[in-house]
Amino acid sequence: MTEGGKILLVEDDPHLAKGLRFNLEREGYDVFLVDNGVSALDQLREKDFDLIILDLMLPVLGGLDVARTIRETNIRFPILMLTAKSSKRDREIGLEAGADDYLTKPFHLPELLLRIKGMLRRSEWYKEPVHDQDIFHFGKMWINFGTGKAKGIAGEFYLTTKEALVMKLLVERKGDVVNREELLEKVWGYDPQTETRTVDNFI
Repeated sequence: MTEGGKILLVEDDPHLAKGLRFNLEREGYDVFLVDNGVSALDQLREKDFDLIILDLMLPVLGGLDVARTIRETNIRFPILMLTAKSSKRDREIGLEAGADDYLTKPFHLPELLLRIKGMLRRSEWYKEPVHDQDIFHFGKMWINFGTGKAKGIAGEFYLTTKEALVMKLLVERKGDVVNREELLEKVWGYDPQTETRTVDNFI
């Protein structure tokens, strides 16, 4: 595997896919290309990837369904949606389906590359165990950062990716003040479309 990491690119536009693959490989990434959702899930079952770049409007199985399927078993895996659907509601639906980031077409290549680097960096941080273990206990409640499963007053449930990232940061910094900028950097990666009030509303 190349030094940059292994990326699964899911794009059914052959010209865009070819250009993306060329530029990503030039940056040092090992890129595997498929053009539909079913093939994407097959590749994810067969190989270990560091990140997926996922188009929404795919033949056979759409990008939203692919993202939801991934999130059923893995809250850690970085998902970057790359799509022509640019409305605010489309973005919300993509993030609700499990995407960590959402970039609309047409896009600037340098921005895409920066987002990929940020997502991989946050992914490596999230994989680090909390206090040498994946499960954090507080009273009768607990969070499993490996699976995203948690137990609260109302019973067991699953955290979203963003919820798990926020909780991990707060647990690691127990007793400290964590400001908005640090939360944005660690969890949202300073997405240009993310306002500081996003953190307030999310908390």
